Amino acid sequence: MRQLTFAILRMLSDGNYHSGTTLGQALKVSRSSISNTLRDLESYGLTIHKIPGRGYRWLNPVQWLDSEQIHQHLAEYADSIQIEIVEAVESTNSLLLQRAVEQGISANRIKQVLVTELQTQGRGRRGRSWSSGLGDSLTFSVLWPSQCPVNTLSGLSLAVGVAIVRALTSLGIRDIALKWPNDVLSGSHAKLAGVLIELHGDMLSLGTVVIGVGLNLRLSGVTKARIDQKVTDITSITGQMPDRNQLLAVLLKELARVLDTFERHGFEPFVEEWTRYHAYQDKMVQVSFADDSVRDGVAIGVAADGALLVDTSTGVVQLRSGEISLRDLAEHSSPFN
Repeated sequence: MRQLTFAILRMLSDGNYHSGTTLGQALKVSRSSISNTLRDLESYGLTIHKIPGRGYRWLNPVQWLDSEQIHQHLAEYADSIQIEIVEAVESTNSLLLQRAVEQGISANRIKQVLVTELQTQGRGRRGRSWSSGLGDSLTFSVLWPSQCPVNTLSGLSLAVGVAIVRALTSLGIRDIALKWPNDVLSGSHAKLAGVLIELHGDMLSLGTVVIGVGLNLRLSGVTKARIDQKVTDITSITGQMPDRNQLLAVLLKELARVLDTFERHGFEPFVEEWTRYHAYQDKMVQVSFADDSVRDGVAIGVAADGALLVDTSTGVVQLRSGEISLRDLAEHSSPFN
């Protein structure tokens, strides 16, 4: 999406009609440029209504991210979190990680946040894509100046999940669950949010840690059609679109608290809380490995390092991120295969 497109959309955000001539004069471009730019925006989940003689009207405008509002909501955390808002980017995680590798990590303890209105090539765990439209989600990444060696970061994605649940429940959003190792689900097991942790550095040294979060707020039909799994959003759960700036600030504050604890004590302080929200706790699950083999058992919790504990026919096994996928086995009749 071009810069001109964003400039036009910001003018249309008031929900009123604006003629092509008025838009062109304000932006110093021709009417035909306005018309061409607004063509085919439905692919982004946007609905632009055009009436000859009246102009263009955006029927489903987004709430734009605003750094000043976000900082107001951050309150006492405003000085320790640096926020950059970009209109469009392929992947917030990729860009932030690239910057960190090229420029190095600042000596200060400030957490750098990159948040975008539109992410065009979002990524999930195990190479999967993450789909979102303009303003229908919160997609952001945090560069964490961690003092933890890379090999002590097991369980970090689970801890971030706890932060997301805390943030949502503090705003009155209930019926939320966690799926190991990096998903947030609704009570109906539809995906609401995801976490992607990316590291750069040696296992025994302090490394670069980038935490990516995608949270669905109000997905358009176009966006949902691109997703190959059951998904939901905040609006579907609560009946209303949340304030994006307030929600981002609440998420960042909870994440800051969780990261401070994790840096001192690892994942262990979060085990009980994570288990309480575990979507598959004490349920039959099937674990799929990279070599296409599978293993069935009962999910009985997580270990102090974030490993999933599964009670199988041969005993309890510990499974770690990057090796398995998890799905409900409610339709299976045999407890062990």
